Amino acid sequence: MLKRLLVLPGRELKHAGCRPSTTDFGRPCDTRPTLTVLPPSSEELQQEKVTLLCLANKGFPSDWTLSWELDGSRTSFTWEESKSSVMVQNDGLYSWSSTLRIPADQWRKVGSVTCEASQGSLTAVTETLRKNQCSQF
Repeated sequence: MLKRLLVLPGRELKHAGCRPSTTDFGRPCDTRPTLTVLPPSSEELQQEKVTLLCLANKGFPSDWTLSWELDGSRTSFTWEESKSSVMVQNDGLYSWSSTLRIPADQWRKVGSVTCEASQGSLTAVTETLRKNQCSQF
């Protein structure tokens, strides 16, 4: 028996079940999002804190979690983190983001920043921004 996605106005898609590898719409049940990490602006580098943004695009289902690592560590730096609401797109896939704010002096010491998207037992997706690959740093 094929189970269907239930779409309610103003609500996210809820999947009642999937065939072995696809939903009703032919989309895999576990579509890995594409990640993009954006560095702080050159103007922001003059401030006390800088902001980095991780954009996750076209993932399914909606409960992927975004987390950050600085130079491969989650614990050696102090930061503020906020997450956006999950947005469903016309194709039924989801987009969301996470914002990381760290003191500017810590940013100057960091060599790389990694955003990781994880969801249950699925293989995590990562995107790393290396400061030496950015022209403004």
